Amino acid sequence: MVCAIRGWWEWPPAVDWLRALFEKAIGGFYRLTLDPNQWLVSTGKSMSWQKEEATAGIDKVFPSMRTDIILDRRDAHQRLVIDTKYTNVFRKGRYRDQSLKTGYIYQLYAYLRSQEGRGNPWADQADGLLLHPAIDDHVDESVRIQGHRMRFATVDLAATHQEISGQLLKLSTF
Repeated sequence: MVCAIRGWWEWPPAVDWLRALFEKAIGGFYRLTLDPNQWLVSTGKSMSWQKEEATAGIDKVFPSMRTDIILDRRDAHQRLVIDTKYTNVFRKGRYRDQSLKTGYIYQLYAYLRSQEGRGNPWADQADGLLLHPAIDDHVDESVRIQGHRMRFATVDLAATHQEISGQLLKLSTF
């Protein structure tokens, strides 16, 4: 996104602010809407890599992982890792008009696969959702990769608040 006209908001701080607002709004929605007796809603949770044979300085340069939202169903071993993005869900691909963004897929894949095998059944069976805002548009595509469902969806911000609530609740189902 390149803005030819700059105003009071100046690029990119306003976009960063809107991205953070979208992330907080989605996390807040799930925290207020889902029954806390059945769901644990975590926001901004750090995940650790399963590092081995690390050099002395690796921690100074190796990136950390921090999820936007995690929904854990308390009565079942079900986890949904939600990563919000404040961009278009698609980009123009080399061989097609619309393509999911590769870096976002790798990021979600890392969130899901890096937590396996640590004795946490929620992590071992986690699913992931990349959630993008949209205006008068709807995307809801998914795939299962190495046992983890990965979903790529939009929430229509031009819809009524009842419709937005319905969209978000539908996206939280497994």
